[in-house]
Amino acid sequence: MIPLEMNFVTDNLISIPKKMRISRIPIAPLIILTLLILSTNVTFAHCDTMDGPVIKDAKSAIKNNNISYALIWIRSQDENELKNAFLLTMKVRILSPDAMVLADKYFFETLVRLHRSSEGVPFTGVKPSGTPIDEKILAADKSIETGNLSSLKELVSKELIPELEKRFIKVMSLKDYDVDNIEAGRSYIESYVQFFKFAEGEQENHNAVHQEGTSQTGHQH
Repeated sequence: MIPLEMNFVTDNLISIPKKMRISRIPIAPLIILTLLILSTNVTFAHCDTMDGPVIKDAKSAIKNNNISYALIWIRSQDENELKNAFLLTMKVRILSPDAMVLADKYFFETLVRLHRSSEGVPFTGVKPSGTPIDEKILAADKSIETGNLSSLKELVSKELIPELEKRFIKVMSLKDYDVDNIEAGRSYIESYVQFFKFAEGEQENHNAVHQEGTSQTGHQH
C-alpha cells in the first residue's frame, strides 16, 4: 500500500495540467545552454583571473609589503581607495589563516575592480585559477616573459607582424622599470595593454588606461 504522503504527492502531480508539466522540461537544457554561452567570454579574460598579471602583482605587493606593485594597474585618482584596502588587508591577514584568505581576497577584488573601472568595463569578480585563457593571450604573455615573439607570430596574420613587432619592442623597452617608480610602471602597463590588444585582433586606437578621468576603451585584457 502506498503511504498517505505518497498518495498526496501523486494526486497533486496528476492534478497538474499536462501543459504545465511539459513546459518545465526544457528549462534545464536552456540553463545549461545559457551557462555555456556565458562561459565563452571567460576565454577572453586575462586581468581578472587568479592566474593573470594583476593578481600576480597584487600577491607581490602583499609579499613585499609594498603597494607599488599594484598601483601601476590603476589610475592615480583611485590610489587612496587601493591604499586603504591594502592597509586593512595587511592588518587583518595576520590575525588567522582564515582572516588571511579573506583579507587577500578583498585586496585582489578591490584591485581588479579599480583596474576594470579604468578600462570602462564592469567588474564581474575574480575568476579562479585554471580559468581558460585565449591562446593568443597566453602566447603574448610568453613572448614578454621570454623576450621572444616567435610563439605569437604563428597565431597572427603576416601583415600584422610589423606592427606587432613595433609594439613588442616598446613593451620590452619599458619592462625593467623601478618598482617604486609608479609612473614608469604605468607607462609599461599602457604599452603592455596596447600590445595585447593588437595581439588579440583589436586594431583600433587605445585610449590611455591610466589617464585622469574615465577611460572608455572597453578592452578586456
